[in-house]
Amino acid sequence: MSTHTLHPAGHDSHGSLTGYVIGFLLCLLLTFASFGAVMYDVVPKGMGLAAIVVLCVAQLLVQLVFFLHLGGRPGQRFNTGIFLCTMFAIVIVVAGSLWVMHNATVNMMPTHMTIERAKAKD
Repeated sequence: MSTHTLHPAGHDSHGSLTGYVIGFLLCLLLTFASFGAVMYDVVPKGMGLAAIVVLCVAQLLVQLVFFLHLGGRPGQRFNTGIFLCTMFAIVIVVAGSLWVMHNATVNMMPTHMTIERAKAKD
């Protein structure tokens, strides 16, 4: 199987030097913004975590678009589909693991039972 049948759009999904430089500068800007939000108390006291999460998601999106070339253009749809399927599988595994651990904790730790009642069941 040749690569032409797998990627019929050619090389249009690869980035250019300008795109990489823009992505790098945006990532630096977002990194310095999150550092400044923590070190210099730029955001109000209760909003620090929310600011960091918003800047983190923004940097994730910048990296996905500029470095992993995910998007809606024809040359990028294959990568985007694979990425979304992978993220869906990761969410299922993490959510399922948390659910199992929570149920194991609830069912194995009788915190609602008194010591006398537990001794009476022996």
